[in-house]
Amino acid sequence: MKPPRKAALAFIFVTVVLDMLALGITIPVLPKLILGFKDGDSARAAAVYGTFGTIFAAMQFFFAPVLGALSDRFGRRPAILLSNFGLGADYVLMALAPTLGWLFVGRTLSGICAASFSIPSAYIADVTTPEKRAAGFGMLGAAFGLGFVIGPAFGGLLGSFDPRLPFWVAAGLSFANAIYGMFVLPESLPAEKRGAVSWSRANPLGGFALLRKHPLVLGIAAVAFFSYLAHEVLPSMWVLYADYRFHWGTRMVGYTLAAVGVCSAIVQGGLVRPGVAKLGERKALLFGLACGAMGFAIYGLAPRAGLFYWGIPFGALWGFAGPSAQALMSQRVDPSEQGRLQGALAGIRGVSGMIGPTLFTSTFAWFIGSHSPDPHPGAPFLLAAGLLAVALLIGIVVTRNLPEKTPS
Repeated sequence: MKPPRKAALAFIFVTVVLDMLALGITIPVLPKLILGFKDGDSARAAAVYGTFGTIFAAMQFFFAPVLGALSDRFGRRPAILLSNFGLGADYVLMALAPTLGWLFVGRTLSGICAASFSIPSAYIADVTTPEKRAAGFGMLGAAFGLGFVIGPAFGGLLGSFDPRLPFWVAAGLSFANAIYGMFVLPESLPAEKRGAVSWSRANPLGGFALLRKHPLVLGIAAVAFFSYLAHEVLPSMWVLYADYRFHWGTRMVGYTLAAVGVCSAIVQGGLVRPGVAKLGERKALLFGLACGAMGFAIYGLAPRAGLFYWGIPFGALWGFAGPSAQALMSQRVDPSEQGRLQGALAGIRGVSGMIGPTLFTSTFAWFIGSHSPDPHPGAPFLLAAGLLAVALLIGIVVTRNLPEKTPS
């Protein structure tokens, strides 16, 4: 097929940035909005927010493969544009939501629309040659990171004026993105390469069978599961915990989330590649998990905000674990199985996303409630540290017979 216009590739980068920016803008204010509906009761708000997180993850888990299958049949362009229009309408609904029930409906719809975030990856695969595909995926990764760094800081600033203002801005970004794409984005999948909708491919659990064929890959996938599950404490608890323990407003919450994003970007973009080359995948994996557990322990035990900040760089160094685990697994499956491996990992992430929000918010609600024998608001972060400790132990056991460094 003919190479796409440069504007089309630029649009994919811009649309992912704007999608992540819109999503990130709402992160600091959604818990505050729920807290307002619950008359400031942190324990009740935490339980509700956990349900919101679970439904969002569940919608993505079930609808991501469905939307991917539909994009294989009808093309990438309509899926991307409809997602942008849908997200815009959904943000308007949440901005106007008069009750918690309507806000829940909006969050459910946003989970369905956001399930199309994987389609830009398919677009890149359509229009790039194999030798340039990694660079294209790297561009998408940079777009995701950029949106999440800027979004929470911007959302925190907007939320300091009105907690519903970030939703209006997010809606405007999504609508502008869709309208821009209508004029710029060409279709990447020609009609002759499209096929009928394969509902077997739309099964979110279909990739798990691959893991059973490779015992080492299955063990590292278990490490990934506990790591993904521990990560859910950040979007689930950061805002509620900071409000309860340090009395931070939305602006301060946004700034600290941006600091987390910047530190993570430094590690992922500048340290992981030379670090893994020096340490080898096994040591880098174990080092990252140990740093992550230490970072969460600092978050949970810090009595003052000044000490809490020290958890951020340790949490960023956790970024060594993910790429190392991916490398160890991908080296042990056939080239024809790489897609199924990524699908299985996406399924694991989806399952952890359905469990984590309720797990951590329920833990928080229990440990700050009047019935708790030992009130401790940092308990969710300590639980996350424990999950990473379990992942570390599994990682030590399942990789004990591997060479320290993978031969080049």
